[in-house]
Amino acid sequence: MFILVLHTLAPSFPPKVCASDFAEEAASLLKWKSNFANKNSSLFISWSISPIQAKNSSSLCTWAGVSCNIDGSVNRLNLTNSNLSQEIPPEIGLLRNLQVLHLSQNHLSGPIPEELSHLQLFYLNLSNNNLSQQIPPQMGELTRLSTLDLSHNYITGEIPSEFRSLQSLEILDLSHNYLSGFLPKALAELPGSLHINISFNNFEGPIPYGKAFKNITIEELRGNKGLCGNITVCRQRKRKTTENVEDADLFSITTYDGKAMYREIIKATEEFSEIFCIGEGGFGSVYKTILPPSNLVAVKRLHLLPEKVYFNSFLNEIRALTNIKHRNIVKLYGFCSTSKHSLLVYEYLERGSLAKIFSVDEEAKELDWEKRVNIIKGVAHALSYMHHDCTPSIVHRDISSNNVLLDSEYEARLSDFGTAKFLRKDSSNWTTLGGTLGYVAPELAYTMRVTEKCDVYSFGILTLETIKGTHPGDIVANLIFGVLTLKIIKGKHPGELVGHLMSSTAGDRELKDLLDQRLSHPSQEIEKIPVFVLKIAVACLHVNLGQLCI
Repeated sequence: MFILVLHTLAPSFPPKVCASDFAEEAASLLKWKSNFANKNSSLFISWSISPIQAKNSSSLCTWAGVSCNIDGSVNRLNLTNSNLSQEIPPEIGLLRNLQVLHLSQNHLSGPIPEELSHLQLFYLNLSNNNLSQQIPPQMGELTRLSTLDLSHNYITGEIPSEFRSLQSLEILDLSHNYLSGFLPKALAELPGSLHINISFNNFEGPIPYGKAFKNITIEELRGNKGLCGNITVCRQRKRKTTENVEDADLFSITTYDGKAMYREIIKATEEFSEIFCIGEGGFGSVYKTILPPSNLVAVKRLHLLPEKVYFNSFLNEIRALTNIKHRNIVKLYGFCSTSKHSLLVYEYLERGSLAKIFSVDEEAKELDWEKRVNIIKGVAHALSYMHHDCTPSIVHRDISSNNVLLDSEYEARLSDFGTAKFLRKDSSNWTTLGGTLGYVAPELAYTMRVTEKCDVYSFGILTLETIKGTHPGDIVANLIFGVLTLKIIKGKHPGELVGHLMSSTAGDRELKDLLDQRLSHPSQEIEKIPVFVLKIAVACLHVNLGQLCI
């Protein structure tokens, strides 16, 4: 792509230069060379010139990484992956005819010099370095710039409003930095053909409505925790029409046209007819439908709850699912909201929920021991990812068999992030009581403080349910009572109860009580696997009498 840009965008008639300009350019490059710790490397062997040669431009054009225009003036500098360190010197501004500057994959540090604004750049790539501080507002003076890549650095501050002048931009990559604040409205005024990537920063607030964001994808927005759930807010004027979207605020993942998607959903579900409804939950109803051209999806329509609860659930779901990507977490394809409806569009999972399968004997029998163990492993992988690989960590808060969906191959997907909580180190993480009765960790009711351990408890309940085929309320009560008895009365460690429960001397009857009677008893070959899983489940339910949360 780099070569393509050079050929298609380089001006045909560069400005004329004089001998003094050549001397300036040579002095600029030599000054830069003197700053580098590795100035004696093979790259810079050719970077030398005598005072006499300084008046002859052709000598510069033979230097490694340097290219010149037809007048012999330096117009391209490509030092990518050259192990460069130190700062970019302000003398770079003396290369006044420079059109291409490619310095990616180095170890450059310090600020981006404002002197870059003196150049004639149409291609600037400073990605994958250690650059820091703010983007100089003078960058807005590079009105010929077509590509600007500052990704994978340590740049802070806000995007300068002066970027509104970069009307020639086709690629803007600011991803993987520490940029923050609100996205300037000026950014939305840039051309609709612009490809923007602002992922993995600290932006917040709404995404400005404008042509520049029309085609941005979810991957190019993800990783910004405060970006209003990664929503594009579009205001539609009232029209003289009977369409349901009159005078409505439309939210959409920008891989979609929110207005068009809304109309298609209304049409495909026949205005949410019951015949398309495949399930209901605490926050909404789910509909199976086909959206053009032939995409089978699940559409969740949120119930009209009190405004704050309703909107928080909507944003929570979007915020979580636009920032995480895992094979065992349901995919969010799109969303939209009007004054009448808030809709979430997911991948459709053929087998439905684990709870639904357990409620039908014939379907439950299809779920053999191997499939059940794989489902448990899938949920465990999803939780491990959310708790340990996400920043900040995400606690689901509603792990239950209703929220574990299965595809045609019985691969598990964790769903329903409406009550998810983002844990922050600088916060007490107090919360209201949430989740499904029978799965909520006891300590949450007492402390009202959410931690990853609350998901662990729910996972233990889910694991027992997956092996037993029904909710293990009786077993849980006995386990907790047994733990209390051993700890308080006998002064023994609760692990002894687990050991007894799973020991071979406990008898087949106790193990049999923990297994789904609709399946044949596991053979000796595989019996150890569900037993091992049960041990893990019981370990997840240990109660710490001091903290009530383990």
